[in-house]
Amino acid sequence: MRVISGEHKGRQLKPVPNHKTRPTTDKAKESLFQMIGPFFDGGSALDLFAGSGGLGIEALSRGVNDCIFIDQQQKAVQVIHQNLEMLRLKDRAEVFKTDAYVAMKAASKRGLKFNYIFLDPPYKKFSYKELIEKLVQYDLLAENVIIVCEHDASEEVPDKVMHLKLMKSEKYGSNIGVSIFQ
Repeated sequence: MRVISGEHKGRQLKPVPNHKTRPTTDKAKESLFQMIGPFFDGGSALDLFAGSGGLGIEALSRGVNDCIFIDQQQKAVQVIHQNLEMLRLKDRAEVFKTDAYVAMKAASKRGLKFNYIFLDPPYKKFSYKELIEKLVQYDLLAENVIIVCEHDASEEVPDKVMHLKLMKSEKYGSNIGVSIFQ
């Protein structure tokens, strides 16, 4: 697992040392960022179900100003902190050990808005439609937001959720799908 491009290109990331997380493969990450970026001129990101923080860290490396990382596993939160420390990105990040829905509500109370949102929950355990509806309900979407959903390749994602439309959907190998809403 590594940073694919940008300021920290080629740097290795620590994985979460358990089988409860499923890191995004380098190939999928590279393709995903080619679809949405590949480089950014600022903005804020939210990495829900962050695991090791690979997607948010990739966004930071490619020019996003700041990122909030959310995971409810203590080991994942520790690894995110270690990866941010190793890359000297702690001043551009916040990390919280909490449930995704609690995090969305807290971000709403702070008046935060995100340009890029990464949703990579445990496969087939969350409804992407419901997650996106909550993001809209809590008014967390900046204008022209991009929401990236990583999911099981066999999982169906809706063509539209509220005012957000499915822009692209790709499969990587036999089990990884990436769908992008805007």
